[in-house]
Amino acid sequence: MTSFAPEDLYREPNALAPHYSRFRVAERLLLTGHSHQAWPDCGFEGQLRAWEDAARLVDGKWEEAFARGNRVRAGYAELLGRPERPDDGDCALGSNTHELVVRFLSALPLRARPRLVTTAGEFHSIRRQLDRLEEEGLAIVRVPVDPIDSLSERLRLATDDETAGVLVSAVLYRDARIVGGLDRVAESCERVGAHLLVDAYHALNAIPFDLSSLGLEGAFVVGGGYKYCQLGEGNCFLRVPPDCRLRPAVTGWFAEFSALHEAEDEGRVSYGSGAERFAGSTYDPTSHYRAAEVFDFFRERGLAPDFLRAVSRHQMDRLARGFDGLDADPELVDRDRETPPEAVGGFLALRTPRARDFHEALAARGVATDYRDDLLRLGPAPYLSDRQLDDAVAALGEVAAGFQRAPG
Repeated sequence: MTSFAPEDLYREPNALAPHYSRFRVAERLLLTGHSHQAWPDCGFEGQLRAWEDAARLVDGKWEEAFARGNRVRAGYAELLGRPERPDDGDCALGSNTHELVVRFLSALPLRARPRLVTTAGEFHSIRRQLDRLEEEGLAIVRVPVDPIDSLSERLRLATDDETAGVLVSAVLYRDARIVGGLDRVAESCERVGAHLLVDAYHALNAIPFDLSSLGLEGAFVVGGGYKYCQLGEGNCFLRVPPDCRLRPAVTGWFAEFSALHEAEDEGRVSYGSGAERFAGSTYDPTSHYRAAEVFDFFRERGLAPDFLRAVSRHQMDRLARGFDGLDADPELVDRDRETPPEAVGGFLALRTPRARDFHEALAARGVATDYRDDLLRLGPAPYLSDRQLDDAVAALGEVAAGFQRAPG
């Protein structure tokens, strides 16, 4: 094992950067760590192995492919605090969170309980699908995210015995605020017989997310590896709680692999056990080859969630202090100073009416960011040095100064 101290990643050159040579992270200012992080070089080797196995084994490749899928499941289990409890729930894999959320929704008793509770701050995979289901007659209750300190309590109060499911993010995708008190929402769901789905995409590898500590052992959890896990596309999961007997109406033939061992009623569609109930169908296994190598890379170098959270907190603090030092016009661009740092996830959100203009001007200076509505988002990653963060903030200052001289 080659592990690092946090300081190894702050200095120039960053000790991790050489492992990302194909993405040239040492030469670029990639502040899109909250959206998509660079892939370590080992992922390229995994991708090549997928091709080689297909050419060598032809249709016999699936044994190798399924073995990679199991390694990906194990990687997610570790991030959820379940490395030694493989029977306590399981992970169904999918190409994206939307297909997994649809399978979850299709398993709910929506005829008997045609009501879903969510927040007004969910990512589009959930937001758009629920908007469309509302058009078809489902009752969708959208709880405002602010004030965030009372969000979990308001979700709890909105959940009644007509509610089939509650869908909520662990970290808000727009501004990275952490949603606390989800254990109370889980308790409310259990009491009335509803099912809780937690979107953990912006939590995994950005903040520690141990299901037991969070009181979410009975929850469904959806997430993926395109962001902080560095797995690239096609690597999403749905964690299914233990003893789940739901029967998704949207179901692929992989869900019946072990159905012979299930005692379903004759004449009904059979399902396997655990997360297999939410399995899909034939897929491109290349993403799992890549992801299995990346999970091994993180494990071998001690890049566990606690370590990554410490690095992220350092980087976020450096970005925030650097921004404050610019003394920019707060009417032009400002940051949230009310939310304590420990209650924020893995990126810095700057509020500005010219978010798109900032994004484009920074891109012209070689700084990659993104934006949502009036929020410019700066997402550091562990392969960036302090000097690179400082350079990005300096570029932001140049853009802000230019806008202040020529408003509009």
